[in-house]
Amino acid sequence: MKKRAAALCGAAAVVAGMIAGVPADASAGSASAPVTAPNAPTAEPVWKKCGTSAYPTLQCASLKVPLDHANPRGKRITLALSRVPHTAKKYQGPLLVNPGGPGGSGLTLAGFVASSLPKKVAAQYDVIGFDPRGVGASSPALDCRPKHFSPSRPDSLPTTPAVEKANLDRAAAFAKACVAKYADVLPYIDTVSAVKDMDAIRRALGAKKINYFGYSYGTYLGAVYAKLFPGRVRRAVLDSIVDPTGVWYDDNIQQDYAFNDRHLAFMAWVARHNATYKLGTDPAKVEAKWYAMREALAKKPADGKVGASELEDTFVPGGYFNGYWPYLAAAFASYVNAGNDDPLVEAYEHFGAVDASGDNGYSVYSAVQCRDAAWPRDWNQWRTDNWAVYEKAPFMTWNNAWYNAPCAFWPTSTPQPVDISNDTLPPVLLFQATDDAATPHEGGVTVHRLLRGSSLVVEQGGGNHGITLSGNACLDKHLAAYLTDGTVPRGDGEADAVCDRAPDPEPLTAKPTAPSSRGAALHGLLGFRGGM
Repeated sequence: MKKRAAALCGAAAVVAGMIAGVPADASAGSASAPVTAPNAPTAEPVWKKCGTSAYPTLQCASLKVPLDHANPRGKRITLALSRVPHTAKKYQGPLLVNPGGPGGSGLTLAGFVASSLPKKVAAQYDVIGFDPRGVGASSPALDCRPKHFSPSRPDSLPTTPAVEKANLDRAAAFAKACVAKYADVLPYIDTVSAVKDMDAIRRALGAKKINYFGYSYGTYLGAVYAKLFPGRVRRAVLDSIVDPTGVWYDDNIQQDYAFNDRHLAFMAWVARHNATYKLGTDPAKVEAKWYAMREALAKKPADGKVGASELEDTFVPGGYFNGYWPYLAAAFASYVNAGNDDPLVEAYEHFGAVDASGDNGYSVYSAVQCRDAAWPRDWNQWRTDNWAVYEKAPFMTWNNAWYNAPCAFWPTSTPQPVDISNDTLPPVLLFQATDDAATPHEGGVTVHRLLRGSSLVVEQGGGNHGITLSGNACLDKHLAAYLTDGTVPRGDGEADAVCDRAPDPEPLTAKPTAPSSRGAALHGLLGFRGGM
């Protein structure tokens, strides 16, 4: 055991030594970096039509910002922006929106938010989407190692030294590929730099203050913006809230427990619908069949591409949004009951497979999370912690560990995470589902405590991630009131308002090509697969 650990840690040290020469100027993204440094010149964006059939009024533009905000006249990078312009006489300023990740593209989210809010409310804002630095249509757009998630990967469960080493080698190779391509950029791909980009967007728009609406990781982005620029926040909505005290290693550990609970909720849902799926009425026995399926796929991947790791990739989205449960259950039942793996392969291609945008998203996800805060560099700690979590929460623990494992090898130095506590803001409106897996409930409670004067709206019993503008009228009522005139609910308990959750989905009566609902549309924009 000790020899195996030493060998693996030795491999880690070798790779770390190979990439240690990367510039590691912590001041670039440090929370202590001055926000009053001379601003780089910013030109007003030139907006051009880029509407789609879904969002015909969408406009696009670009903005140059410094790579290093401490050196505003140095190298510049480009941010991609989108806008749905206001149409009402009463104009309440820009509403910046972000879908999370880190690594999520926000361009289309502007169209979604503008079309999903009540028309009278949306008409009063310029809804501004943006691709954060490194993302999507921004330049440079990171893509460290294309097809990093191509099937069939090693089993995520490291039951032998060889399997553990194979996964560890993949993680180290990803970190090495990032530094080989982006050595001059990686020290500046972080939350604080992205926040300073947001303020550059504000200046370019000619606004004294911004309104902000962020989901998931976007809640942390918004909270850090509010910390660094408290006088420039007019209104802020944070939906599905990151716990800022756990960034990022501890937050990912907490995800493992919460995703396991959501997987168990899915198993119970399948059992309640035994008439459709014929997998049994006992959730524990249904779960046993799922793990038996996983074991079989580890030995013989479906169609040569969906092995044990890919199966986890396919079912993780069900932890983000229960609207996917009928599709996943149908594929599960077909494999177990009929030996037909075609629906499972189709589900993987729809929910689990990573395309080019996913390669970019994962590259930025890694760059931001690995740069934002310190991660353990001793693989012994990762191994010990994750096996301990696995004993209680096996569903996603090791899959999530390998997703984040490049941070054990990341070359850049890390500042202290930002203390987002704030007592100078106008009321901030917070939304949180009690059973959210990606950003567990405690994060919302913590931020409610840290942002004095904030108001917390809870979806009781809800397990979806990203809960406003997805069909819950109670939640959306509070959102619309706040964006109309700043009204927030006030209560005496832990939460200021409580909304009932939306009902669970019903099994499919036919086989549609893809989920269709406001919730599915939103979750397509927010993404999933390990992000926040």
